[in-house]
Amino acid sequence: MHGRALSQGFVWLALLCNAAQAGTFALPEDGSTLIGEDASVTTVYEDTLPDLAQHYSLGYYEIIRANPGVDVWIPGADKHLTLPGRRILPPGPREGIVVNLPEHRLYFYPKPRRGEHPVVITYPVSVGKMDWRTPLGVTRIVSKVRNPPWYPPESVRKEHADRGEPLPKVVPAGPDNPLGAFAMRLAIPSGSYLIHGTNNPRAVGMPVTHGCIRMYPEDIAALFPLVPVGTTVRLINEPVKVAWVEGQLLIEVHPPVDAEGQSVEPDVAVLEPLLDQALGSDTAAIHWDLARETLQAATGMPTLVGLAAEPEHEQPPTPTAPASADETGGAP
Repeated sequence: MHGRALSQGFVWLALLCNAAQAGTFALPEDGSTLIGEDASVTTVYEDTLPDLAQHYSLGYYEIIRANPGVDVWIPGADKHLTLPGRRILPPGPREGIVVNLPEHRLYFYPKPRRGEHPVVITYPVSVGKMDWRTPLGVTRIVSKVRNPPWYPPESVRKEHADRGEPLPKVVPAGPDNPLGAFAMRLAIPSGSYLIHGTNNPRAVGMPVTHGCIRMYPEDIAALFPLVPVGTTVRLINEPVKVAWVEGQLLIEVHPPVDAEGQSVEPDVAVLEPLLDQALGSDTAAIHWDLARETLQAATGMPTLVGLAAEPEHEQPPTPTAPASADETGGAP
């Protein structure tokens, strides 16, 4: 029994090590919500931003917004690019899986074993496109399948037929299967919503799916063995997140997702109340010009916009923003 427990412990450690390539972070002991660090990379001539995004487990728009003005397909050699790695954890319980649709990112909080420090593992994802929005709410994983066949719903087959790209009733596992090598079914009525891989990794981080949550092949391969059936999944819409770090207020803003599930241009008039809501009862001396600029830019990178309010300070010092470089029958 002791040998088996030890062996299982090594397997669990190996799985976590594989997941760490994408981003495994110890949860802050002080209860704060900021994790990770930004990094940088110098390009070679053959690089493209989508290829770099996949290599560093970033989404398509995630790397583009962090590097404004850089050509997506031909950035050129010797360009110094920002790899956004600092993130503010989404609000709510730190358990199970959380997918924040505006962020196009999944967070997994594995249940810690005895003596282990709690961690969070995070990956970029694709979510639903227009008319195929990913639903919000709390659900759970009800089944897991390796090498899943795909049974396209009739609505998806009609869409493809209208484009002159007819689909068979069943797409077997293999390179032409858009579900990739792994799929986890959600308990959403109709049974057609999955967390799965892809045969089109360059689209990860975009709103391009038929409502499912799509991951890089290597990311779903790392996540799949860690997630037991029954794991809670929260699908949320939080374009504005806040963090307090040693009395400093940071906000992370993503283009909001509308009622149809589509990313829309940031509207400061809409986002300001969301910032107030995210702050709750906390009192902050906010540099509003910088805060509005951050809300409008919606780069997805945590930015310092204020300080904890103190009665003797009527006007907060101006914070300095960090530099930025520029059934397997579901519908995928």
